Amino acid sequence: MTDPLDASQPGPSGAPPDVATLQRRLAEFAAARKWQPYHTPKNLASALSVEASELVEIFQWLTPEESARVMADPDTAHRVRDEVADVLAYLLQLCEVLGIDPLAALEAKIDRNERRFPI
Repeated sequence: MTDPLDASQPGPSGAPPDVATLQRRLAEFAAARKWQPYHTPKNLASALSVEASELVEIFQWLTPEESARVMADPDTAHRVRDEVADVLAYLLQLCEVLGIDPLAALEAKIDRNERRFPI
């Protein structure tokens, strides 16, 4: 059985899944468990913050040099990948609930930052 939250799994074509596919899988996963009433913007933003904190916790007491090598240890690398996946899952669910296209939002933000911080 495949894990619906494992973004490392290729899509049906063998290519990595796209954002819309991942959002659909997350929605289906939540719907199958009747979790939609709990997936409010407030709850999803809170869950996103908790998961981001769990990612930060991995790096909390590392030196900059140690943090740059974090993926060299298989156990720590697995934890980092899991927490990154959790952060992304909640962010994609929040975007879905609010009707935000995350890639368009990111592109618009990069455009604004390029104007705001010229070379």
